[in-house]
Amino acid sequence: MIKVITYGTYDLLHYGHIRLLERAKALGDYLIVGITSDDFDKSRGKINNQQSLMERIAAVRETGIADEIIVEEYEGQKIDDIKRYGVDIFTVGSDWVGKFDYLNEYCKVVYLERTQGISSSEIRAKQRTLKIFSDNKRGVEKKFVMEADFVNGIEISSDEYDAKYIVSLPKCHYNDIKNELSRCKSVICESPITCSANQTKELFELAKNNKCFLFDGLKTAYSTAFSRMLLLVKSGVIGDIVSVDATCTSMADFNESDDIGNKWNSICAWGPIALLPVFRILGTNYKQKRITTKWIDKKEKFDAFTKIDFIYDNAVASIKVAKKAKSEGELIVTGTKGYIVVPAPWWKTDYFEVRYENPQDNKRYFYQLDGEGIRYEIAAFAKSISAMKNFSNVPIDISIAISKILEDFYNGDIVEIG
Repeated sequence: MIKVITYGTYDLLHYGHIRLLERAKALGDYLIVGITSDDFDKSRGKINNQQSLMERIAAVRETGIADEIIVEEYEGQKIDDIKRYGVDIFTVGSDWVGKFDYLNEYCKVVYLERTQGISSSEIRAKQRTLKIFSDNKRGVEKKFVMEADFVNGIEISSDEYDAKYIVSLPKCHYNDIKNELSRCKSVICESPITCSANQTKELFELAKNNKCFLFDGLKTAYSTAFSRMLLLVKSGVIGDIVSVDATCTSMADFNESDDIGNKWNSICAWGPIALLPVFRILGTNYKQKRITTKWIDKKEKFDAFTKIDFIYDNAVASIKVAKKAKSEGELIVTGTKGYIVVPAPWWKTDYFEVRYENPQDNKRYFYQLDGEGIRYEIAAFAKSISAMKNFSNVPIDISIAISKILEDFYNGDIVEIG
């Protein structure tokens, strides 16, 4: 029996895919189809697949062409699979000519001509383009525009648009967002959504009623490593969680005018990011909190440094944020069996370690992160609008809880130092 293996993403399965699979099957007696996982696709730059892995597997299975379906999850797996399954022929589309010649050492390599004029990328590109407004004048916006180039079906526009990216001052967010949502325009807004819990609730309700989407622009939430870290925590690998500690600091000149981000105080610039792991892991129902702040300008509410301590029923948490003080920007999650360390800068999470009493039990995890998570956030935003289903990685209750912290800060519910 001649075994044949081929690989692909098979997003939006089309006639070209089916023809390729039929010709691959004709090369032998038994066809194995490797379908790339979502994480592996991300590492290869494919960030806006329209279908999940399970949907793509189901679509290939329904063709009845594949004798066996496997999942491709890591670089170098093709060699392992060829050996494991006793493969005689590896085949792939002719647009990869030469790329897989190294596999000739293990089996015969055949490149098949693709069906011209048909591809998943072209199908996605032909779908209605999502126009996102950005005037591309400031540093933060320029980064957003650059990352949008990596997402199919996105066009940055300063004229007519379907959605808007907002990066104004936090005190302006409520009016800026409400204006767009009232016109049925979806919005990505840099966190915090607002500095009032009730205003944030109101805006999410307005988005729902107007059948559009409001995304909290916390790019860290879209990091694969951050998501995997949360899953490990929830799985109990380090036992019951007793503490979450997050630090985010930078040295900034509040007087710089080229980037609006420099006009944000410490609590607005860093607070939402530092609060994200606390609320994702321990929830938003804390029993007590204490906000401690050192001012640069008390009148204008510019904090040089702010520390927030939380007490939960069975755990504690703390965050430290600063734009005029410096500390190690790491995230530590403490459990009853071990702990997780995400090294600085943890908010650009691509690597973390699970550590135990016995160092030999320690484990390291690495997941490629491109574009600081911004391109993945944009892809989720576009997918939400296309499918009319929310794919945000930031739950609404967490956005509201972040706004409540900011509200208390501005209402003076703090302890001053210095």
